[in-house]
Amino acid sequence: MNMHIQRLLVLVLLGLSLSAAADFRTTTEVWEVELIYLRLPATEGGTLAFSRCADCEVQTLRATAATRYVLNNRDVTLADFRQAVSRITNRKDAIIDVSHHLESNTVTKVRVKL
Repeated sequence: MNMHIQRLLVLVLLGLSLSAAADFRTTTEVWEVELIYLRLPATEGGTLAFSRCADCEVQTLRATAATRYVLNNRDVTLADFRQAVSRITNRKDAIIDVSHHLESNTVTKVRVKL
């Protein structure tokens, strides 16, 4: 009887481990971009363009009304974000995080900490 309980326990644990080994895939990439290589969208439905270096290819992504703009850990409007970023004097040292949702190919969040 004890052997049957052990086998049952092993089977249950094996079943749990198989479901835990589910197919994980990346849904969002976050790019760290120097401000000098970033062009913010003019409108909520516009496009954001960036490159990771002076010689890197420029990527263009669509922003949506759902795109979040985060300034010092607070959500702000696109207009407020653009205004705050425009006041940065050392644009090479400012790093902006751009979250790119791969499936929809849209920007989900743009974040900077000043």
